[in-house]
Amino acid sequence: MKNYLKILILCMTSVILLPSCQKPAQEDSASVAEANALTSEEKAAGWELLFNGTSLDGWKRYNHDTIGPLWSVKDGMIVCDGTGLGEGSGAMGGSLTTTRSFGNFELSVDWKISPGGNSGILYHVIESPEYEHDYETGPEYQVMDDGGWTGDKLRPAQQAGSNYDMFEAPATKKLMPVGEWNNSRIIYNNGHVEHWLNGEKVVEFEEGSEEYTQRYQSSKWVDYPGWNKSKEGAISLQDHGAPVYYRSIKIKSL
Repeated sequence: MKNYLKILILCMTSVILLPSCQKPAQEDSASVAEANALTSEEKAAGWELLFNGTSLDGWKRYNHDTIGPLWSVKDGMIVCDGTGLGEGSGAMGGSLTTTRSFGNFELSVDWKISPGGNSGILYHVIESPEYEHDYETGPEYQVMDDGGWTGDKLRPAQQAGSNYDMFEAPATKKLMPVGEWNNSRIIYNNGHVEHWLNGEKVVEFEEGSEEYTQRYQSSKWVDYPGWNKSKEGAISLQDHGAPVYYRSIKIKSL
C-alpha cells in the first residue's frame, strides 16, 4: 500500500510539473519570433526588417556570390562561427552585407559577443575588387568584448559602441556582459551621426566638422582612400574571427 501511494504521489507531481517544465521552451520560442518581427507601430513608422529570423535572404558575403560556411541562421539568430580564425577568416570568411544600399537611415540591431570577441556593424559599404574588406569603405560601429579582449591594448575609440578609430563611446556606457544581448542603434542623416547603446546615446558627431577632420587625420583611415567616400551603401556585419550573434535587425529610411 505504501509503495502504491508513493507511485501515485510521483505521478501526480509529474502531471502538475509538466506544464511548468514546458513553459520556458514555449516562452523562448515566442521570444525568438518577437525579436525578429515588427510591431504595428514600427510598421506605421516606416521600419522594415533586414533579417526574417529564418534565412539569410537579402544578405551576401562581401565580394562573393555565396554566403560561405561561417555565417548561418540558428534559433532565430544570424551566427558567425569564426572560432580560432583571423579577421576575414581567409577564403572561408568575410563580412556579411545586405544586398540593398541605404543612404540616410536609422538602424537597430541586437547583438551578443563571445568571450574576447570582436565584430562590428558597418554602413555605406561598397563592394569592389580593389577592396579586400568592408571596413576599407564603410564606417564601423564597434562590437566588442572590451574586458575580455586579449590582443593589443584597446584605445577608447576601439571599444564597444565607438565609431571605430574616430569617436569613442564613454567609459560609463551600459555594456551587457558577454553572452547577454545588447541593442545598438545607428542614425545617419546627411552627415549627422549618432551611436546608441542599450538606450543611451554614446557617440554624436557631424561629418566634415573641424573636430571630425582632426580625428580623421589622426586615424588609420587616412591610409584607406576609399573609406567613407560613398554616402550610400550596404549594411555589413563584420567577420573578425570570433563567434558573434545578431538578431532583430531593422531599418528605417530617413
